[in-house]
Amino acid sequence: MVIEDYYARLDGPEPLTGLDLVEPDIEFLLALPGNEVTGRGLDDLRAYITGRPSVGRRHNVVRRGTDGDLEMVYGFITEGDGTGTGSFSSVARLSGNGKLARYQAFFHPDFNLFPLPKGAAA
Repeated sequence: MVIEDYYARLDGPEPLTGLDLVEPDIEFLLALPGNEVTGRGLDDLRAYITGRPSVGRRHNVVRRGTDGDLEMVYGFITEGDGTGTGSFSSVARLSGNGKLARYQAFFHPDFNLFPLPKGAAA
């Protein structure tokens, strides 16, 4: 899945390689608690990615689905020690080139469909 590969790249040592998986005119919405980030184009997405704090977060996909040019994932975010901080659901529409053309993600720290991991320290 393209969206899952995108997250793996964001979480890897070179997050900007995720841009290789998106169309130049991508449109996106990232709904975070108390904040919505929207944009259009590689420059807007690059600015978002480079502006994220480097804290060792990881996207852990636990459910996925596809329907034609639509990909959907649900998962949780973990910190470096494996502690879950919240869950996310993301949907992307792929272009004819198999890249992300439109993308929306929703994150919430408290409402989760599955229990969050407690981490290595627990």
